Amino acid sequence: MRFFNRVTLQTPESVELEFTLAGIGNRAFAVLIDYIVLSLTLTLFWIVWGILSIQIVNSFDNLNNIGLWLLAIALLLNFFVYVGYFVFFEVIWQGQTPGKRYAKIRVIRDDGRRVSIQQATLRALLRPIDDTLFIGAFLIILGSREKRLGDLVAGTIVIQEEYVVAALNFPISQQAQKLATDLPQMANLSLLLPDDFAAIREYLQRRGEMTSKARSELSLKMARQVRSAIDLANLPEGLTADVFLEAVYLAYQQQSSTS
Repeated sequence: MRFFNRVTLQTPESVELEFTLAGIGNRAFAVLIDYIVLSLTLTLFWIVWGILSIQIVNSFDNLNNIGLWLLAIALLLNFFVYVGYFVFFEVIWQGQTPGKRYAKIRVIRDDGRRVSIQQATLRALLRPIDDTLFIGAFLIILGSREKRLGDLVAGTIVIQEEYVVAALNFPISQQAQKLATDLPQMANLSLLLPDDFAAIREYLQRRGEMTSKARSELSLKMARQVRSAIDLANLPEGLTADVFLEAVYLAYQQQSSTS
């Protein structure tokens, strides 16, 4: 069994990102928490449904098989709650459920991007199969990327959420340093995911190796994506994409080191 296995992913912008895989221990801990929360939710659901069913049966005691219909509806709703729990949180919390958030792990796509509703749904629908006879656990232990069946089909991977403050090995302009001090008041940097931060860092480290055209196109594309991600309305005039990305990198790094 491998501990702290790392994987390198390539984004659509051809930026390479390196992550630490979550591992079977963290994932088992996360799913245990999720199943406790889910069990409490479903227990409450069955109690409420049972009370309502008794009232309905007593009101329509002349209808045949109404109890069986109510049971069938309850089982269907139980399935929707089970699947919906994982889909809802992984989409709303950008790859995390309550258990994953507590265990500090996250689901991302194979290209380093955040999961979509389609991928979260595929993972949730295949979870019962993964849980059967611990099929998912065996696949995680034996696979090079530690994927269960749901990950293989959905094209996702589970990583540790890292907030490592790395030493700066590229120049940060004075204009970016000044903007970095103001950014926390101008935008919501907490909306920036660790993989977004890693993509910015990777670009800033390797931009000197790029041609002017490739660097300009990539920096503009990343700046637009980051600005949208952190809900930033306006930027100072005359600010280049590189300076903006430098400021976001520095501000996020400083925020992570103090949190």
